[in-house]
Amino acid sequence: MKPAPQRALAFATEFALNLSRSNFREGPIRLQIKNIGEDDHDVVISRPNGKVVARSRVIPSEGLGEVRVRLGPGRYRVWCSLTGHRAHGMETTIVVKKAPARRDRS
Repeated sequence: MKPAPQRALAFATEFALNLSRSNFREGPIRLQIKNIGEDDHDVVISRPNGKVVARSRVIPSEGLGEVRVRLGPGRYRVWCSLTGHRAHGMETTIVVKKAPARRDRS
């Protein structure tokens, strides 16, 4: 059976990105994004080396967006890629931990 995605909500505004949670287990993650700012925003998830693993569409003011991704253990950057937004503070970090081993029920 596939595990249900872990869910989190991100609020994007000028110039902050606030997540409802920052720690996850490895596996599927569903990040919903609410743009509560006046500017357009997006969300990019990347590894510390800069490799992008997921990206939302550009989300207009008062709009909703979503990122669905499966992540392995590690630290990831979550940021807005629109010009100047990351430099002004629209960046945060999430931590993904290894899922506990499943017990065999036989």
